[in-house]
Amino acid sequence: MKSTTPIKRAPELRPLSHDHHHGLLLCWKIKTGMAKNIDLQRIKKYVDWFYEIYLKTHFELEEKYVFTILEADNALIEQALKEHRTLNDLFESTSDLEINLKRIEKDLDSHIRFEERVLFAEIQKAATKEQLKKIEEIHSKEAFIENEDADFWS
Repeated sequence: MKSTTPIKRAPELRPLSHDHHHGLLLCWKIKTGMAKNIDLQRIKKYVDWFYEIYLKTHFELEEKYVFTILEADNALIEQALKEHRTLNDLFESTSDLEINLKRIEKDLDSHIRFEERVLFAEIQKAATKEQLKKIEEIHSKEAFIENEDADFWS
């Protein structure tokens, strides 16, 4: 079995990585709910809640404070912004529910892994202490609070 070296994340970026953990759990919940044949509207209701309460703000924070550490024409930043637009469209779509949920699960997982393994490593190398401090200051210290009413994945 191949072992992976843990990613050494700057302390100021760790809260964003923690957000990513919850995003990966969302992907798992979608996949699990679909495997259990849970009503797609029930899954979509939870996905909408997660998007409105957590993910939109996370994307905005990244775009305003994190991605701006690198040049706007940086290929990695362009990719991340494109993926944010695609994900926003998928989350906001109300048609083709099964297809969209599967794409959210796949695309969000892929996007988070790209940010964690590739993009954040580059941002961390380029960021000044002041930029990292600003990210730490603006990130919400609030803990993730699960929507207990939605528990379809247990």
